Amino acid sequence: MSGTILAGTAMPAHAQDTPVAPVPTTLPPAAEPATAVDNTIRSIVVNGSQRLESDTVLSYMQLRVGQTYTQEAADQALKDLFETELFKDVSIRNNGGAVVIDVVENPVINRILLEGNKRIKEDAIRPEIRLAPRQIFTRSKVRADVARIIELYKRKGRFAASVEPKMVQLDQNRVDIVFEVNEGPKSKVQQINIIGNEVFSDGKLRGEMATKQSRFYRFFSSSDTYDPDRLAFDQQKLRQFYLTEGYADFRVISAVAELTPDKKDFIITYVVEEGERYKFGEVTVESEIRDFTAETLTPLLPMKEGDFYDAKQVEDTVESLSETAGLFGYAFADVRPQFTRDKETLTMGINFQVAESDRVYVERIDINGNTLTVDKVVRREFRLNEGDAFNSFQVKRSANRIKSLGFFQDELEIEQKQGSAPDRIILEANVEERATGELQLSAGFSSVENFILQASVRQRNFRGKGQELRASVSYSSFSQSIEFGFTEPYLFDRNIAVGVDVFRRDLNSFNFVGGDRETTFEQLTTGFQIRAGVPITEYLSASLRYGLSYDDVTLDEDLFFSPDANGVLSCDPLRAGRFLCDAIGKRTTSSIGASLIYDDRDNRVRPTRGQTIVGSLDFAGLGGSVKYLRGRLNAAKYWRVLGNFIFSVSAEGGYIHPLENRGSAADGIDDVRLTDRFFLGEPQIRGFDIRGVGPRIIRSRFREEIVDGRAVNSIIDFREDRSSVTDDAIGGRAYYLGRAELEIPLGSGARELGLRPSIFVDAGAVFNVTQPLLVDNRVQAVVEGVPQFLTVGADGNITTTADAVDANGVPNEPDLVLGNSFTEQFFGDSAKPRVSVGIGVNWNSPFGPFRIDVARALLKEPGDDTKLFTFNVGTQF
Repeated sequence: MSGTILAGTAMPAHAQDTPVAPVPTTLPPAAEPATAVDNTIRSIVVNGSQRLESDTVLSYMQLRVGQTYTQEAADQALKDLFETELFKDVSIRNNGGAVVIDVVENPVINRILLEGNKRIKEDAIRPEIRLAPRQIFTRSKVRADVARIIELYKRKGRFAASVEPKMVQLDQNRVDIVFEVNEGPKSKVQQINIIGNEVFSDGKLRGEMATKQSRFYRFFSSSDTYDPDRLAFDQQKLRQFYLTEGYADFRVISAVAELTPDKKDFIITYVVEEGERYKFGEVTVESEIRDFTAETLTPLLPMKEGDFYDAKQVEDTVESLSETAGLFGYAFADVRPQFTRDKETLTMGINFQVAESDRVYVERIDINGNTLTVDKVVRREFRLNEGDAFNSFQVKRSANRIKSLGFFQDELEIEQKQGSAPDRIILEANVEERATGELQLSAGFSSVENFILQASVRQRNFRGKGQELRASVSYSSFSQSIEFGFTEPYLFDRNIAVGVDVFRRDLNSFNFVGGDRETTFEQLTTGFQIRAGVPITEYLSASLRYGLSYDDVTLDEDLFFSPDANGVLSCDPLRAGRFLCDAIGKRTTSSIGASLIYDDRDNRVRPTRGQTIVGSLDFAGLGGSVKYLRGRLNAAKYWRVLGNFIFSVSAEGGYIHPLENRGSAADGIDDVRLTDRFFLGEPQIRGFDIRGVGPRIIRSRFREEIVDGRAVNSIIDFREDRSSVTDDAIGGRAYYLGRAELEIPLGSGARELGLRPSIFVDAGAVFNVTQPLLVDNRVQAVVEGVPQFLTVGADGNITTTADAVDANGVPNEPDLVLGNSFTEQFFGDSAKPRVSVGIGVNWNSPFGPFRIDVARALLKEPGDDTKLFTFNVGTQF
């Protein structure tokens, strides 16, 4: 859309860009002076009006038939008509008492268009535009709209933005208004100057500010964008910093932001006066509350006489005293610090005065904003009831429990309002419900499971009663499953949680030999679990569960089975390995378990502080064919450190003890089945591949090399060529895993993108398993037309097996050597820790949740399978 600025000379033609002359600064010449004989107005005629009636035009001015026509009256009439902003041009002529008014009406707006806006979407600009289609065009409204659009860009940090309004003339005196936007670059803070600071360096003070100097590495942050509101905030930050360091007289004399000559960036200059540094003088407490005596409170004050003055410590003390009073039931305790400043000794004495207050009781609990969730779901999370004595700690705990439901907004607070009497308080929870139903169809790629398809339906607040109902179906290269589950958190309105899960899972384990995939075993599990949990104390709870499952473990008969002497197919240890042959079969597991849980985290979804400890014990043997005792212990603790950093440490471990004798160690049979053991690797311990840690059997192949002019078979080293070996993790009876992670806060821009980076250290091991019998130096050959694995002797000759003899007991020589030679080695059964360090990023991307980790293994054992880069992504639609 082309156009001309609303100024300049006119252009004719339909649908051409027509500028509009500026509003006249001087009135056009009035009508010719009337004759001296008679200046009485005999008639008034309006010419040129199209949409307006002549009477309407006349109503806007004070000239009337019968009046005396004067120059002053004509000037006033012109002024009145122009002030209506309905006319582009007006002139008045007096022909001997016949007054003629010629008008040119302002056009009607047909459309309003925006061009050039990319950084700010049209939906955000439109509300700032007051002009609208079918309105009368006026220049003053256009200028006001231009100013509002520019102001919007300034609020976004683009102070070089400009807007050119243009008008496109149409037929029937209509126009299109086009606002051409030149957004310009984002105005950065090029430099921050500080004048007057002697104690602290410029760099130290800049570090305390929210505004940062523009640097290339701040592409993820908006802190280097100029913002006038942030400028005022930084003055408060400077003052707060100096007051924390003891400079009670500090003040910011001036703060000036100047545009650079190219009008693209800003230079900010602060002029400060530091003043002298103070120390705490005498610090006392005076309390008028009966249960809140000064004698008991004074020793608890954090500041001592002689310490450097810290205003933040004073604020925290006021808050701490208020909260402590709240623990005694005094909700409206008034704590006021009285300061005594001595400029000669540079001391600041403080007397904390706690005014008299009544013990407060909860009059009423109000819940507002819950349209779907029934009241009792929220009320049962309150740690206070109506009529109870007020307790500030219990109020905070109630807010945390409500947030942990996941049904409402994260920044939920319980307001405290004065009740009907001074000793009554109303607790008001203003909740804002969020969507709790999830219908997800996802497809993606995972470095763990390759291609993934998943469909799930989940309602975390079913019928608004806090119940959870879920169903899911998933498919990947490793596993396929279908699961249903239901949880009732309060059975019969009592604090008893019950749930049931029904599932069917198909787990495939395979290896790639070269480019060929070989499935090692397939585990098909069908079962259900019933669970119940009850609280013991506020933070301690217990749960019971019973599970029944049926497992069917099979191997690919074409790959791993061979006929015996009677021609019956059975698992061949030479093909599959004795440990896999031992795993196949059908079995039933009937188990009962119990857990003891301690959890005082502030939020179960995204905790920032608190800890959780879970101890569990499961016994399998209430019928069924599997018998064992398995114990686990998990613990995690969270801290908020260095401002908004979240540091967490977690540890877990487990041990499974068999309650049946399946064979002897000499036979290489472990009493705990392969499918019941612990495994460790990605994603539990990053830096290692899936099941990449712990006991494993590596079947290495031979390759022929020429040494001293003769062919020699040598084992392929798995450390040189992992793709040429068969690597089977066999798990262990015991494991442990530890992790330390620091979540790094980012600027508001990165938070809006959903980015949460972290650095971490992982350490763990899985161990303690009976070493299976290994196959050593075997070669595949054909004897009497039957393919079989034969032994390669120390002399390099091939020895036939006992059943490969003729009728006279003479060993048969192989008819053909196929060259599939191999040997098995056992690695990884060690409790030594495997340690990895790395960085990771969680991203709530538009395509679904995305997690990427780059981790390097620092400590590992021979046979462990490491991995540097892992990611997981899915598309939700």
